[in-house]
Amino acid sequence: MNEIGVRLQESCGRASLIVGQAMMAETSPRVVITGVGVVSPVGIGNDAFWRNLSSGRSGIDFMEAFVRSDLPCKFAAEVQDFDAMGYLRQRKMLKVMSRDIQLGVSSANLAMEDAGLSRGDVDPDRLGVEFGAGRISSTPQELAQAASDCADAQEAFEYTRWGEGSMGKIAPLWLLKQLPNMPACHVSIEFDARGPNNTITSRDASALLALAEATRTIQRGAADAMIVGACSSNVDPVDIARMNLMDSLSHNGEDPKRACRPFDMNRDGSIVGEGAATFVVELYEHAVARGADIYAEVIGLGAGCDGTGYANGAGGTGLVRAIQKALQQAQLRPDELGHINAHGKSTQRDDLVEARAYHRSMGTAAERVPVTAMKSYFGNFDAGSGAVELAGTVLALRHQQIPMTLNYETPDPNCRLNVIHGSPMRSRSSAAMTVNRTDVGQCAAAVLRAV
Repeated sequence: MNEIGVRLQESCGRASLIVGQAMMAETSPRVVITGVGVVSPVGIGNDAFWRNLSSGRSGIDFMEAFVRSDLPCKFAAEVQDFDAMGYLRQRKMLKVMSRDIQLGVSSANLAMEDAGLSRGDVDPDRLGVEFGAGRISSTPQELAQAASDCADAQEAFEYTRWGEGSMGKIAPLWLLKQLPNMPACHVSIEFDARGPNNTITSRDASALLALAEATRTIQRGAADAMIVGACSSNVDPVDIARMNLMDSLSHNGEDPKRACRPFDMNRDGSIVGEGAATFVVELYEHAVARGADIYAEVIGLGAGCDGTGYANGAGGTGLVRAIQKALQQAQLRPDELGHINAHGKSTQRDDLVEARAYHRSMGTAAERVPVTAMKSYFGNFDAGSGAVELAGTVLALRHQQIPMTLNYETPDPNCRLNVIHGSPMRSRSSAAMTVNRTDVGQCAAAVLRAV
C-alpha cells in the first residue's frame, strides 16, 4: 500500500474511533439518584435539612464539644441531637466507629430508607459502595493512658517505654476507628453490599469523585445500584489547630451566624464542621422497574487538577477543566444551568480562585448563572461537606428552589458572580451543577437534571 493509502486508512480508523466514541456517549446507560440521606449541622433527614436551608437557618454556632478558650476559632458547625444507635442496624459495630463513620453509616441508612430499599432488595452481588472520607482524627482520651505511662518522674517523655508496655494500654481495635476505608466497609456490612467497593480520599472533592466512579461502575454493567456518599468530622481541637496553621479559619469572634461569608468582600476564613450525606444511585431501568421515586439524573461529570495547587496560578485550571468536561458531557451551555452550587469556602484566596475559574470556563455566563454557597450554613468539613452540598443540589432540583447564600452583603468586585442572597430563588431550569475543589487543586464537577 502506498503512503497515501496508509494515511487514508489511518484517517478512516481515527474517524471510526471518534464516531464509535460518540455513539457510545449517546447510548451510555442512564444513571439516576433515587435516595438521599443527610446528617448535617442544619438538620438530620431530608425534611429538616431542606426546611432549614430554605428558611436560611445557619448551623454554625459557638463550639460545644470542647472547651474553646484556647482555640484559634471559637465557632463550629456541629450535628446536634445525634445518636447513632437510632440509625444503625449493626449496632455492635459502634465500638469501632469514630464520629465520622457513625455520621456516614447513619446517612446511608437514611438514604436506603428514602429509596425504599431494604437489605436484600437488590442482588447483593449487584449492589456496590463508593464512599469518600477525610482524615479521621483520634480523640486524646484514646491515647492518654499510653502516653502518660511513657513519662518519667520529671514528666519527660521516655520513648523506650512505648514498646516496653505503654502500647498495650491502647485498645486492640483502636486503629479501625481511624482507617478512611472503614465507612465503605461498614456500609457494605449494613446492607450486604458485595458488589464493587471503593474509598475516595481526595478531601473536599471526594463526594463528587465517588459519584463519578459509581456512575461509571453502573454504566459498564458491574452493578445495578451503588450506595454513594462521604463523611467527615473536623470538630476536634487537633484538627482546628492544624487547619488554622494550614488554612484560613475565620477569626470573627462576635457572631457565629455571620462568620462564614462566601464570596463576600469581607470574608475572613472558613468554619470547621461535621456531617455526611449518602445517595442511592441506580441504573435508570432498574429504578423504573421497581417503581422508584427518581430525584435526578446524573448527566455530566468532570474532574481535573491544578497540578501544584495555588502555585499554578490563581485561575483554577483544574476546576476549569472539570466544569468544561461536565458541561460537555451533559450537552449543556453554561446559561442553561438553573444554578451552580459553589464550593464557596469563604477564604479570600479560595473564593477568588473559584470565581476566576467560572469566568474562564463559562465566559460571560459566569455573571448571569445564579450561584449559591451552602458552606455559609454548615462550614467546611473536608469530604463530608461536598456530600452535604450535593444533597442540597438534589433537593433544590426536587423543590425547584435555590437556597440563598447567607452573609453575602458586600459583593467582591474581583469575583463578579450572581450570588443568590436575601431570599431563596425559584429555579429557572431543571439542570444544576455542583463543584468542589481542594486547596492543593483536586477538582470535580457534576451536572444533574431533575427527572
